[in-house]
Amino acid sequence: MRSNPLLAKYILHYSLHTHLPQKKLHFWLAFQGKQNMAALSSTGLLQPPSETTSPQQQEATPVSPQPKTTAPLPLREIPGSYGLPFIGPIKDRLDYFYNQGEVQFFSTRAQKYKSTVFRSNMPPGPFISSNSKVIVMLDGNSFPVLFDISKVEKKNLFTGTYMPSTKLTGGYRILSYLDPSEPKHTKLKNLLFFLLSNRKDHVIPEFHKSYTELFDSIDKEIAAKGRVTFDQDGAAFRFLGRAYYGADPADSSLGQDGPTLINKWVLFSLHPIASLGLPKFIEDPLLHTFPFPPCFVQKDYRKLYDFINANSTFVLDEAERNGIPRDEAAHNLVFATCFNTFGGIKVLFPNLMKWIGQAGVELHKKLVQEIRSAIESAGGTLTTQALENMPLTKSVVYETLRIEPPVPYQYGKAKIDLTIESHDARFEVKKGEMLFGYQPFATRDPEIFERPEEFVPDRFVGGGEELLKYVLWSNGPETESPTVNNKQCPGKDFIGFISRLFVVEIFRRYDTFEIEVVKVTALGSTIDITSLTEASS
Repeated sequence: MRSNPLLAKYILHYSLHTHLPQKKLHFWLAFQGKQNMAALSSTGLLQPPSETTSPQQQEATPVSPQPKTTAPLPLREIPGSYGLPFIGPIKDRLDYFYNQGEVQFFSTRAQKYKSTVFRSNMPPGPFISSNSKVIVMLDGNSFPVLFDISKVEKKNLFTGTYMPSTKLTGGYRILSYLDPSEPKHTKLKNLLFFLLSNRKDHVIPEFHKSYTELFDSIDKEIAAKGRVTFDQDGAAFRFLGRAYYGADPADSSLGQDGPTLINKWVLFSLHPIASLGLPKFIEDPLLHTFPFPPCFVQKDYRKLYDFINANSTFVLDEAERNGIPRDEAAHNLVFATCFNTFGGIKVLFPNLMKWIGQAGVELHKKLVQEIRSAIESAGGTLTTQALENMPLTKSVVYETLRIEPPVPYQYGKAKIDLTIESHDARFEVKKGEMLFGYQPFATRDPEIFERPEEFVPDRFVGGGEELLKYVLWSNGPETESPTVNNKQCPGKDFIGFISRLFVVEIFRRYDTFEIEVVKVTALGSTIDITSLTEASS
């Protein structure tokens, strides 16, 4: 049997991450061949991570991936199976959600097929998706083909192998579902660029206002109860209303209900690929078998639409000047604000709290020093330039996006016959086949990142910045920018910017904090704050 040391190293990292017994690891590696065992033993990778040494106590500098050899990689048939029609997709769906779980679903198949590229079905399958067949890519070398629009099409693939009813978005195919080759893609993406550019000066003050209100409330709850669940939905939506449209949703007919309405509406779009933690025999037929009727959420959606439509006249005027109907533009603004941006904040900010909180007081001290010094040097005012003088803060945000990307999936349909490459083989893909990338594996690729399973706060400081091209959270590399010619998120830089603002707000106000992770789901982490130490200077 062919030895594959690269795959052995790759799978070992994920097996350790998912806590497979060491006996199973050694069995599989032995099955791969003595050469793999020797290679891995010499690197020390067969030893489990230390339980007493934190990532922050290890000051190793991240390294770039090893240069590739010039010899062409061997051509290999894509392994894997879709199973029997109807039965295969349902079996894979049950494995994905219940029998194995997301991470084990991919790692066990990579082990079975001895490849980070293989065929499988992706949920939801029958009866929501008519075709669940995909080619899975788990490594950082093959994944970027999903960004190459000369090779893949992105039409109607935002949510994967199914598309929610357009009745959930006013009867329109929203920008996220358009391929760059479609004329409306350029017009609608330019419209979002216009919104972001027009309101850029309001971002820092409105963020500070909204999150000061949030932390004032948290302080009171901590003082009264000793702990508080970090719930920032209200602050996030108020910030977006104020920053994007100059209007506070709480002062409108929405009142405090905006986040609840958004969460319900988003569930109607994403339930086929979601899990609520219910028993399998209840949840699977309820969420994954038939689409929810849009009529049950249209009244709630209309309230969100009315708020944004009433307060976005300047954007709608620009849309009309560029040939976009005002109604279509308004529905796109609802989606961009409530689904894309609010949804991203909802997942990303608790993840930032989790990883920074778990990193401990030594990292907190460094962030306090960097953040407060940069603000003091800017005359005591937080400015965009002051933010640029905070390299550790920026690195912490990028590292969070790397280790736990808010959007874990990417899809693309092959436009042409093409060849994709993992680290150790080439694979031929036929025109029309669906490609799927699972980003948390690609951004923890041990052939690219040193200590990929660890949160390394300064990974992207100094020379580490060259690794940013492998941070892929925004439907493109961090080193590239969104344009009308690609599918990179138009708000990519905005999300990175406000994520840094979030870290700054924490450490302007507090010296350190402690958290407990209550649970982790596809919608992010639930965090309890158990201690906050007010700033001493």
